[in-house]
Amino acid sequence: MKKKRLAVARLWFEGNAFCPYPADRDAFERYEWQSGPDVLEAMRGTATEMGAVAQFASERVDWEVVVLRCAAALPAGPITEDVYQALSGEVLDGLKNGLSAGGWDAVYLSLHGAAITSSRETPELELAGKVRTLLPDVPLGASFDLHGNMPAAWADVLDVASVYQTHPHVDMTQTAARVLQGLVDCAENGLKTRRVLLNERVILPSINMRTAGGPMRELEELARSLTRDAVIDVSVFGGFPYSDTEYTGASVFVVSDARKDPTGDQARTAATIVMQQIHELAPQFRASLPDARQALSQALAIEEPGLVAVTDSGDNPLSGGCSDTPELFRQMLAVNPQVSTLYASFADPVAVEVAIQAGVGAKVSIDLGARFGTQFGAPVPVDVVVEKLTDGRFVNSGPMHNGVERLCGRTALLRVASLPDARVIVTERVVAGDDPAFYALHDVDLESLRLLCVKAKNHFRAAFVDRCVAIIDCDAPGPACLDLSQLPFRHEHVSADYR
Repeated sequence: MKKKRLAVARLWFEGNAFCPYPADRDAFERYEWQSGPDVLEAMRGTATEMGAVAQFASERVDWEVVVLRCAAALPAGPITEDVYQALSGEVLDGLKNGLSAGGWDAVYLSLHGAAITSSRETPELELAGKVRTLLPDVPLGASFDLHGNMPAAWADVLDVASVYQTHPHVDMTQTAARVLQGLVDCAENGLKTRRVLLNERVILPSINMRTAGGPMRELEELARSLTRDAVIDVSVFGGFPYSDTEYTGASVFVVSDARKDPTGDQARTAATIVMQQIHELAPQFRASLPDARQALSQALAIEEPGLVAVTDSGDNPLSGGCSDTPELFRQMLAVNPQVSTLYASFADPVAVEVAIQAGVGAKVSIDLGARFGTQFGAPVPVDVVVEKLTDGRFVNSGPMHNGVERLCGRTALLRVASLPDARVIVTERVVAGDDPAFYALHDVDLESLRLLCVKAKNHFRAAFVDRCVAIIDCDAPGPACLDLSQLPFRHEHVSADYR
């Protein structure tokens, strides 16, 4: 019996218009730039969308899975046009070539929803639209991050869609599996869908978007309660303000079974109910945070033994932070903590090279932070002693992206000379310090550490909420700061509520 054929492609990237450097080819190649059959074996067992595709390929031997270009990078500034053109060209050429090699029965796209390029606000939608034009009758499905900024036109392009239902995002595999099952239902069982996407440009700060509790949990519970009868999927998007696009804002995307919902009324009703609730809950998303000095004071006042973390959400690498803003580090030195302290981390290849040239045990003077300019604060001069050097390779051991190898370039663990029990990690490349394996790489014993100052936000909690007696978020100057009025948005609707 002839196998059915599934094409898979991926563009997973969250764009921050205020990050000082773009997402170029190197950024993708050091994170994810892969294609071909080897991808399935490499990603098998990982907690990712491609891990779900690999599992599908193993279980559904009646389907041939063809992996076209798959690309991902850490959040950064806009994708450079050469990267987007290369990816879209490869994907479309691969689909065209497949038409003469047996055709396609379904296409799955692993996307984010908040990608931007140097000249495009909706590159993912443009790519999906070209796929739809090329293959007008082939079932097309996509999975998304819940921080996507979603134009209504997505409902005209896709047959099947679903979004992460957790934040931190620990359900990437399950989300992809839902889309793959929907595509199978289309290809094998004749499923036709109705789709409704509502985006009324409601701006929700992501700092209070965790799904363990609070307003986002209420929205997710409502969405699950409405996923019944003809309604196949109700996806809630919180949006990502820092992309600064016309479509930035919260949205809801509903997919229903056309056989039970021929007019799409059930899908429209479900979408309207969720959007109403988004408006009602919007004030609850607007949190206030202490500044860096206040957060450190709160942390040092905690009496319960164990690890206390202060997160610098304004420079969170998973929100487009550059691991370069100096305010939390400056205040950490100023409060002079007399406890075991670690700062994670600065990305500074020059500082790493200085440490490598000096060697372990050497004392050096360096400036940390503000290598991209002083818009978020001046650099901090500090004397340090080199304690450890690494190659920067580790495999995530926490629940998010579990099993995925990370490459952060060469790294150095430095002891602050004026604070013998305080250390700072410096890496050649931007890295999120949200996985225990990053600290194990540097021989940091988290159980004996008291204060962790980390450039992170909500994803940090996936692996650390049970390791910390307290996690205190602070708002310091940075490209992903909470106070949106501090950033030069082009689109007035994004920051209007913060002025």
